[in-house]
Amino acid sequence: MSKIEFHYTPKHASWLNAAEIEINVMDIECTDRRIGDMEILTHEVTAWTRRRNDDEKKINWGFTRGKADKKLSKHYV
Repeated sequence: MSKIEFHYTPKHASWLNAAEIEINVMDIECTDRRIGDMEILTHEVTAWTRRRNDDEKKINWGFTRGKADKKLSKHYV
């Protein structure tokens, strides 16, 4: 059985950005070490998820449409 499972997703999508941000936060706050037992990993991630949802954490999008237009305008045709 393969340990890696690939999921093909669109390259440009805000939901994908949100998912990548959440995975990064989870890695920093929860899985930043070797966890050799699946039961412990499941417990840790479940606890982290509950805490994150209970705190109603949100993503602060700093890159606005206006900033994008200004930065990328040289590439517009």
